[in-house]
Amino acid sequence: LPNTLHPDLVHPHVFLGAQHDRNARKTWIVVAFSAAMMVVEIVGGIAFNSMALLADGVHMATHAGTLLVAALAYRFARRQADNPRFSFGTGKVGDLAAFGSAIALAATAIFIVVESLERLFDPGPIAFDQALPVAVLGLLVNIVSAWLLRDDHSHHHGHGHEHEHDAVGHDHADHAYHHHDFNLRAAYAHVAADALVSVLAIAGLLLGRQFGWLWMDPLMGLVGAAVILKWAVGLMRSTGTVLLDMAPSGGLAARIRQRLECDGDVLSDLHVWRLGPGHSAAIIAIATADPKPPQHYRDRLASLGLSHLTIEVNARTG
Repeated sequence: LPNTLHPDLVHPHVFLGAQHDRNARKTWIVVAFSAAMMVVEIVGGIAFNSMALLADGVHMATHAGTLLVAALAYRFARRQADNPRFSFGTGKVGDLAAFGSAIALAATAIFIVVESLERLFDPGPIAFDQALPVAVLGLLVNIVSAWLLRDDHSHHHGHGHEHEHDAVGHDHADHAYHHHDFNLRAAYAHVAADALVSVLAIAGLLLGRQFGWLWMDPLMGLVGAAVILKWAVGLMRSTGTVLLDMAPSGGLAARIRQRLECDGDVLSDLHVWRLGPGHSAAIIAIATADPKPPQHYRDRLASLGLSHLTIEVNARTG
């Protein structure tokens, strides 16, 4: 910020989530778990000739890398939170990391499809008894990781804001868009998807061992790839809306209009977007025949919990 501004008058631009540091610590723990399991599964998949197990290990490698990116994103956002070059803070660094995670997952799904199809048409012998314990271990690691990364704060928002259910309504999608830490949710979805792939790998190995269905192992790899790809697309959509500054799904903008468009006042311009987990911003232009100080309009919006608000008041005639 320009040095001419008095420090007491400078508006803060730290828009990190309330649980930013806690979520960062949990992510670093899961990075360590994932890296260890990645090595075990890849070695086991190659040694025991299990495509499902190897696919899970390769996915775990990508997943460990993207989790590392998530952890580094938390670190970068915290260290650069006061950097004036970030006009609206670093709250969306995690959303950028989550978007990158989604792209990596999509690429992993395509890799699994290619490898599984090769094994489906050219199956080889599989050491079922050796591969099963490794797959079970991978599942257990993913369950523990998912438990660590659960977003238990999403239902307990200690932000000190009043969350209203007025005539406009406070829909769940709008609420989620405002509060969720998408970086943490991306990390959670990674391990949840990995857990599903582990379950499918175990199912494929059990059926293959029991009935001699060697094709079942790569088939489970294809099913897992489809689930991962679907999840990746969903994550790209949710984080893309944040990165492109799309407005929340109607609720917040409508509540702002309800508060301000009265006594002949109209909004000539309205921009609403998310700055970071639990932080939304708005730029508002009001056209009115009876202009009042901006604080008057700020008071009307006080209970909506906007973290950054810019109001322009324009007089109109007729």
